[in-house]
Amino acid sequence: MRAKDFKVNIVGLSQRAHQFDYEFGDEFFEHYGRVLLESGNFTATVTLDKRETLIESHFKIQGTAKLVCDRSLEPFDYPMDIDKMILFKYGEEEKELSDEIVLITRNQQSLDVGQSMYELIGVEIPMKRLHPKFKDDDLEESEIQLVYSSPVDENEKDEDAIDPRWEKLKKLK
Repeated sequence: MRAKDFKVNIVGLSQRAHQFDYEFGDEFFEHYGRVLLESGNFTATVTLDKRETLIESHFKIQGTAKLVCDRSLEPFDYPMDIDKMILFKYGEEEKELSDEIVLITRNQQSLDVGQSMYELIGVEIPMKRLHPKFKDDDLEESEIQLVYSSPVDENEKDEDAIDPRWEKLKKLK
């Protein structure tokens, strides 16, 4: 699949919903960049609902990303099921207002839905890439308890005892 296959000509679209289906793999990630993900196999359905002031786009992406475990360096398949909405609103300049709202100009000829799909897949990749065989070993952050303690001096077991340095400072008052 070529990069131009992911560009949708929005000037020629009528004001209604249009559906586009894609299947993509390693060539897709080679074109859009291998920074977030090097390979995977995905199918995507993109629905563009063109209206007078905006284009509502619905992305349904399913597939598996090929990741490498941070712990064992073993490759593994990471399943993904993405269902997101992005609004392309017409404005004076091209600008990304948030993750869900992007301003485009009225004279923009096409939308690169491939770039949006690449970013949506990239956001779903976990920060900590662990092989499924380590799932039970990995503790959730809420389960981790941190215990802070200071060394206890054998001579200072009485809780009411005051450090002699503080005693000297109190005398300066």
